[in-house]
Amino acid sequence: MHFEEITGAHVIAGLTKIYNIQVAPSQLTFQPTRKEFEGDLTLVVFPLAKLSGQPPEKTGNAIGEYLMEHCPVIRSYNLVKGFLNLVIKDAQWMDLFKDAVLDRNYGVKKQAGSGEPVLVEYSSPNTNKPLHLGHVRNNLLGFSVSEILKASGSQVKKVNIVNDRGIHICKSMIAWQQFGQDETPASTGMKGDHFVGKYYVEFDKHYRAQVADLVAAGKSKEEAEKDAPLMKQTQEMLRQWEAGDQAVLSLWKKMNGWVYEGFDETYRMMGVDFDKLYYESDTYLLGKKIVEAGLSKGIFFKKPDGSVWIDLTDEGFDQKLFLRSDGTTVYMTQDLGTALLRYEEFGFSRMIFVVANEQDYHFKVLKIVLKKLGYSWWDRLYHLNYGMVDLPSGKMKSREGTVVDADELMKEMVDTARKLTMDLGKIEGFSADEAEKLFHTIGMGALKYFILKVDPDKRMLFNPAESIDFNGNTGPFIQYTHARIRSVLRKAAEIKDLAGFEKVDVKLYETLPAKEKELIKIMLRFPEELEAAASRYSPAVVANYSYELARAYNQFFHEHLILDQANPDTGRFRLALSFQCGKIISSAMSLLGITAPERM
Repeated sequence: MHFEEITGAHVIAGLTKIYNIQVAPSQLTFQPTRKEFEGDLTLVVFPLAKLSGQPPEKTGNAIGEYLMEHCPVIRSYNLVKGFLNLVIKDAQWMDLFKDAVLDRNYGVKKQAGSGEPVLVEYSSPNTNKPLHLGHVRNNLLGFSVSEILKASGSQVKKVNIVNDRGIHICKSMIAWQQFGQDETPASTGMKGDHFVGKYYVEFDKHYRAQVADLVAAGKSKEEAEKDAPLMKQTQEMLRQWEAGDQAVLSLWKKMNGWVYEGFDETYRMMGVDFDKLYYESDTYLLGKKIVEAGLSKGIFFKKPDGSVWIDLTDEGFDQKLFLRSDGTTVYMTQDLGTALLRYEEFGFSRMIFVVANEQDYHFKVLKIVLKKLGYSWWDRLYHLNYGMVDLPSGKMKSREGTVVDADELMKEMVDTARKLTMDLGKIEGFSADEAEKLFHTIGMGALKYFILKVDPDKRMLFNPAESIDFNGNTGPFIQYTHARIRSVLRKAAEIKDLAGFEKVDVKLYETLPAKEKELIKIMLRFPEELEAAASRYSPAVVANYSYELARAYNQFFHEHLILDQANPDTGRFRLALSFQCGKIISSAMSLLGITAPERM
């Protein structure tokens, strides 16, 4: 905080003058003053009392008196045991507020491209099924973290690795060959990714039946799972794919094409995008070459069946497979190739993988293997692991078709927003197109906020009904606050005596009422909240800050007359407060991928 630096310098000078002791800035502990005490900034005196050799009360009072005489930002102080509560002069808050009003991009660093290069990988879908609720959290997190890092000055590239090959993809292909009867998304009226996902579920249904029959015939479950005809056919199809069989490749391209059309539609609805797409089918061979080179150097080893492994027992892990006995690759092989390709392309200072915490082991192994292979940038990889999303009905399972589909969820959110908004009568004066746009804005804002307000590392329970409430810690509440502010400003534009509030001279106000001061203090925290969100890779910091600001503004709005024509100076000042508050809410919400509407 600005005042910590100024006050800290004077505290250090005072300790030198009063007690002849030298103190480093890192030895000072400041914190916000607790609400039950008067003050803005609190200095913890206990560690300084040990250095001064005097009781905390005496040391605290000595520092307080010195600051009153020498520090230009301090108005008064009070001492509560070993805590020195400092009151900042109102004029200081007003000067900072005026600077904030004049800064069109307050809190956001706009020097795009000048910061360190950072890659953020998110989404990473398989082309055997549509996106579901878990993917929604992944995409929203990845997009928001990217926007927050950009706003904090980093040069960010948003990337997506599409897992478009492998045994899972072949399962959908085999199922369509055997049970599809040549139907297509067009002939069925289904969205392409949903269509292919249907056959992934169909494969699992028939595969389970085959396993059950083999177990009933006397085989163990493990034997049955390996010997089931569908599994053998799928494994053979993967071998044919890697061998370049034209018929298999043709089917693969056709079915993936259906999926990509579906994915693009989902991403548009979700409001996320990417700077570059990578495909596993393009990178797995590079990973295979890396493994083969590592094998010749003794970093990997080959088992009697021809499979290639690495031994990580000395690092506290186990042996890890990189090439199957038939020469086909695994996810880890592809990740080696993709990581190298990206470093050669971008020379990143950080590479952030947004992947569920179930893959924590995978990324720990990836970094260790890259280190063993001699890549100096291995420690620039960071796994942003997030908790799974549960529903009131329990955990989702893709193969059994019990997932919450992303498209259906987003449609449900917009439909709920439509009904609730119309019931509350909040679309007066809207055209049909404007109303539909508003329903989408509210529904998606509710979904995004509810997911992003939870710290990424926490498992969460998603409740659609709670997310779309117009009261409480929700997206629609914050959106409505912004719309309320914009409404006030539109009304002010029609009142001659209140014109010019953007250029209000804050020096006219020698003292600040409590609510105005509270609102200014919260608004001025935006830059540090943004930095905290960037350093922690946590959109939850921005989300909950947005709610705190919106709630404070609503309290201010209900307790004060904003459009005060009887006292135009006061009215203009409160309008300036409203204007800046609305600007910060809009900026903060945009970092979450949420639109702050002009009207609601």
